[in-house]
Amino acid sequence: MNVNIKKIPYVNLGAQWEKEHPKLSPIIERVLKGGQYVGGEEISRFERSIARYCNVKYAVATNSGTDALTLALHLVGVKPGDEVITPPNSFIASTAAIVHLGAKPVFVDVLADQNINPELIESRIAEKTKAIMPVHLTGRMADMKSIMSIARQYDIPVIEDAAQAIGSRYCSEPSGSIGKAGCFSTHPLKNLNACGDGGFITTNDEVIFEGAKILRNHGLIDRNTVAEFGFVSRMDALQAAILNYRLTKLASTIDIRRKNANFYMNHLNQEFVFFPREQSWEYNTYHTFVIQVGKRDKLNRALAESGIETAMHYPVPIHLQPAAKKFGYKLGDFPVTEKQSECILTLPIHQFLTEANLERITLAINTFYQNS
Repeated sequence: MNVNIKKIPYVNLGAQWEKEHPKLSPIIERVLKGGQYVGGEEISRFERSIARYCNVKYAVATNSGTDALTLALHLVGVKPGDEVITPPNSFIASTAAIVHLGAKPVFVDVLADQNINPELIESRIAEKTKAIMPVHLTGRMADMKSIMSIARQYDIPVIEDAAQAIGSRYCSEPSGSIGKAGCFSTHPLKNLNACGDGGFITTNDEVIFEGAKILRNHGLIDRNTVAEFGFVSRMDALQAAILNYRLTKLASTIDIRRKNANFYMNHLNQEFVFFPREQSWEYNTYHTFVIQVGKRDKLNRALAESGIETAMHYPVPIHLQPAAKKFGYKLGDFPVTEKQSECILTLPIHQFLTEANLERITLAINTFYQNS
């Protein structure tokens, strides 16, 4: 890369801190001075606020989206030897939560929009199926109407992996409000982001709510009584305080990301670049903006040489990871996922991009294909 070219970063957490630190620094200092680092009012406030935001009765703050998934799956009865239906193109944590409970991930291929194909789910249901776990990838919700119809027919709980979809909606219903439970991440790269790991569970089910509160805290029902050997899955009060502030800014963050996505969709040459259009029933919050292109690796190198950072979500499907070998999946089992893994490229979409940045990115991509 020419050292004189100004880099366009894939993410810009430093810019976020520069913008927010006049308001966030006193909040952080207040928590540290107060000495309530585990539990307390910051956690309770976050849970109340995020439950309202997601239009559910309950929310339980956790230390990560991965632990949120693990707790939710455990609480709907997933045990060793059981099976959970899920797509193979998510981040590895989605499948890890299933495996950590001793269950087997039963993968179902995806649609052009990278979300699970509902038409393929029913054929994968078996006696051992204990949950269906769609992943709302990139900020776009899966086809929940079709998924819930199948789930009700077979009386199988649905756990929404909504780690990438805070604020997204399906037919006006918020992510995390449709299935038995929704599981979210507040990792620093998410639209609602902490300054470290974090996550939460949303649900209208009181049993899941009460169970998650106990299990995230060692299984303790009071200081000296353990109801069930649990986990250490609590969110820190400091992260909750940061999230309480950033939740008030989330609508603006999403609005800017949607505007950036619209710029890409209006300016990228669709003769060479594919991206799923937003459907009338969905509201996409664009955790990522993923394009599907030919000559992906060459384009990626060209963009890097032009100072444009990108990412790939995800270049190796879960069923082809070394850790998944024991489940017996092979190349060719999920052709759509596998094809997408060879052509997906994630462009910067964060809220600190300028119009000049967006123009430079789209021009670089369009020029690459015009000259290829």
